[in-house]
Amino acid sequence: MKSYALAAAMTSAAFAAMLATAPVQAQTYDPAYPVCLQIYQGMTDYYFECAYTSIPQCQASASGRYASCVVNPYYAGPKAKRSKKKPRVSG
Repeated sequence: MKSYALAAAMTSAAFAAMLATAPVQAQTYDPAYPVCLQIYQGMTDYYFECAYTSIPQCQASASGRYASCVVNPYYAGPKAKRSKKKPRVSG
C-alpha cells in the first residue's frame, strides 16, 4: 500500500513539473529561403522573417525599419531537378 502511494505521489510530482516548464519556441528560420530579415522589437527582442531570395530584396524590405538582413544558416539549397532522360541500356 505504501509503494502505491509513493508511486502515485512521484507520478503527480513529475506531471506537475512537466506542466510548470516553459513552452519551447519553434524554429525561427525557414529552410526554403536563403536570406532572412531580422526585425528588432527592443534591445534584446527580435524575430526573423525568412522569405527572401537575395540580400538586395531583403534590404528593400528592411529600409526604414529597425531591421537587418542575415544569411539563413538553415537554408536547404535549391532543389535538384531530375533528368527526364532514360538511362542507356548497353547490349
